[in-house]
Amino acid sequence: MDRTRYLVVGAGVSGLAFADWLRDDDYLIVESEEEIGGYCRTIKRDGFVWDYSGHFFHFRHPEIEQYLVERMGDQRVLRVERDSRIWYADRFIDFPFQKNIHQLPEAEYEQCVRDLRSRPEQKAENFKDMLYAHYGRGIAEKFLIPYNEKLYALNLTALDADAMGRFFPHVSVEEILRNRETPANDGYNATFTYPEGGAIQYIEALAQGVRTDRIALGERVVRIDLEAKVATTTKREIQYEALVSSAPLVSLFDMCGLAYDSSVFSHNKVQVFNLGFDSKGPTGVHWIYYPQRDISFYRVGFYDNIFGADRMSLYVEVGLPWDAVLCEDDRGAMKARVLADLQTCGVVTNQALVASHDVLLDPAYVHITTKSNAEAAAKKRLLAAQDVHSIGRYGSWTYCSIEDNIVEARQLAML
Repeated sequence: MDRTRYLVVGAGVSGLAFADWLRDDDYLIVESEEEIGGYCRTIKRDGFVWDYSGHFFHFRHPEIEQYLVERMGDQRVLRVERDSRIWYADRFIDFPFQKNIHQLPEAEYEQCVRDLRSRPEQKAENFKDMLYAHYGRGIAEKFLIPYNEKLYALNLTALDADAMGRFFPHVSVEEILRNRETPANDGYNATFTYPEGGAIQYIEALAQGVRTDRIALGERVVRIDLEAKVATTTKREIQYEALVSSAPLVSLFDMCGLAYDSSVFSHNKVQVFNLGFDSKGPTGVHWIYYPQRDISFYRVGFYDNIFGADRMSLYVEVGLPWDAVLCEDDRGAMKARVLADLQTCGVVTNQALVASHDVLLDPAYVHITTKSNAEAAAKKRLLAAQDVHSIGRYGSWTYCSIEDNIVEARQLAML
């Protein structure tokens, strides 16, 4: 039986950041995939650079950004001022919608303002109620509800009122009204950074502080004996003193044999299509949101407008329910629908598709509810008492940034 002081499950951002910051060489990272990175992997095909999905970095801690960039050597890291828009009624509205309703036709703007001023004064019990209570019927029903229901692939009454935390672009009534005269579309992601080599560059920067002989790829943990502190993988048994997991929390429950209510820990899936075309499409914009229910995707991003490339390079995201099952024919039909919808929206005109890649993110966005928060916290405490620590976006079953994962992992490593 192999032995290690720290067994790390997952070689994504959280697992690598933990090992990178750990001042102890007695660790082992076990990763089920054949490469490191988790969802922060990059695909290079026919001259196009794509990630598993759009991973743009918004640093609140300059020292973390500097730490990573310094490890990239001569890699060019772009700092970009966000240009994000919403396709609404055959026109572009600047993001966020609620601050830019003055760009709607005048009658719709006036309707939104009336509804904003007469919005219900009540405590929001769920995410949908919160949208009505903060923004009124017009803003909620024109964009916020249909868009987020496409993204989460469920009725928003099922989500906690604060399901998106600081990542939801809240604005006051005063800001909304003032924005007509003095536009200001700042927010947590008003600027972002992105390396020319793709998001994998951040992964490789983290991995520079991790010993390659302490990373086991293509090895999946299938069972964890909490009492004996033994993990069984697809290849061996490993005795540990402490275990750190960034696997989805429910997967960790399964490994440990812990019972849980699967209905509490629901999530969506996101089918991502990376598409490369032979010539440019829309210029300037970095990503576009689509609230229309008859359009298959909820967001389209433009890598070429970040890189300044001369060929259109897209990521297209389609939200799916947690129980959706797609066979190869289903994905082919969905891709054909996406290409048709891109033409309907005017993103694709006479360009020819010359390269593509697709990946299913499962889970993608977890459904945060009062019950899921309470259950996740309780079970994480139970596991921590047995020296098993669940971290990261999926390990904590939450909504957070990549930088947040690094901060959390480093705090744990320093305990």
